Amino acid sequence: MGLGLRHHRQEHHRQRPGPSSHDLWGKNLAAGDFDGDGRADLAVGTDHAAIHVFKGGFTTAGKSGGRYTVTPPILGAEADGPLNLTAGDVNGGATDLVVDGFETTSAYGWNRNYFIPGSATGLKASAAKSLKPGVITAIGDIDKDGFGDIVSGAYWNSTTEDGTPIPDSANGGKVWVTSGSAGGPLTASATGITQDTGNVPGGSEGNDYFGYELDLGDINGDGFLDLAIGVAGENIGSAVDTGMVVILYGTANGLNTNSGGQSFHQDNTGVPGGNETNDGFGLDVKLDDVTGDGKDDLIVGSAEDKGDGAIVYMPSNGTKITTTGSRFIGASTSGVSKTGTPYFGSNFAD
Repeated sequence: MGLGLRHHRQEHHRQRPGPSSHDLWGKNLAAGDFDGDGRADLAVGTDHAAIHVFKGGFTTAGKSGGRYTVTPPILGAEADGPLNLTAGDVNGGATDLVVDGFETTSAYGWNRNYFIPGSATGLKASAAKSLKPGVITAIGDIDKDGFGDIVSGAYWNSTTEDGTPIPDSANGGKVWVTSGSAGGPLTASATGITQDTGNVPGGSEGNDYFGYELDLGDINGDGFLDLAIGVAGENIGSAVDTGMVVILYGTANGLNTNSGGQSFHQDNTGVPGGNETNDGFGLDVKLDDVTGDGKDDLIVGSAEDKGDGAIVYMPSNGTKITTTGSRFIGASTSGVSKTGTPYFGSNFAD
C-alpha cells in the first residue's frame, strides 16, 4: 500500500532479527479479573515472551496486590514479544487472555494467537490453546449464548512475496471467528470469513487488507454483537488503497454472512469526504454508543489527505448504521498539527 502499511505491519510471519537491548515495557496492556476475585488485574507486555501480571488491589502509591508472569509459546526478544493482548471471558469464568504473537514451531515464525484461561490462581499458561491467526483480536458474545467469542483479523494475502503459502490465510485477508464455550474456545470449528464468503460485501482481491482492524458492538440493540471490519487496502475505481468498512450483524447462529451486511466508503452518498488513493479508510474502526441511546455507532479512522488523517462518524438508526447525521473530523479541526504525517484517527483507544 502507498500508506506504507505493508512495511509497518508485516505481521503474518517474522524473520528473526537480533534481539534489541530495549525492553519495550508496556508495549501491550490488557486489564481483567484473571483470578476471579472481583478486582481487576493488569497484564503487561514487553519485547520478551513473558507477560507480567499485576494483581488487583492497586494503591495510590502504585503498589499492586501481587505480581507473577506467564509465558505463552511465542517468539520473544527476537520478534519483539507479543503483538497484542486482549482480555475477555470466553468460558464463563474468570477473565481470559488472548495473546497474539509469532509461533515457535516453524522456521517461519507464523502469526498465531494463543488463548490463556483465567482461574482462581490467575492466568494458566500451562493450559494455553493455539488459535487461528490475526493481529487485531476482539472478544465478545456474538450469539448470546453466555460465552465470549474470539474474532481475529488475518489481513494479509495467502502467500508471501516469494510464493510460500501462509497458514490459515486468504487472498486479500481473512477474519476468523472461534466460538467460546464452558470448556474454552471451540478451536476445531473456527469459521473463516473473507469477502468471497456468502454475500459479504466486496470480493477478495490481493492486498485488500480485509480484517486490518475490527471491533464488536451491538448496533441494533438485539443483544447479539455485530462486527465492523476495516478493509483499509480496498481499491475502488481508480482510487488505490482508498479503503472501506464492512458491517456483519450477529444472530443466534453467529455472524450473518448471507444477508444484511453493509459496506461504506467515502464515495457512498452521505459519507463525508471522497475516495482518494491511499486514504486507507478503515485504518481503525470502533463500535461505541456515542449518542447514549443504547445502540452502538460506527467510527472510522483513515489516512485522509496523505497521512493527515481523519475520523468519520456514522450513527445507528436503531436498526443499522446510517449515513444520516454522519460527521467528518479532520486533524486541523481537532487542533492537531498537520506537520509531518500525524495519521490522526489511525488508532483509537478502547
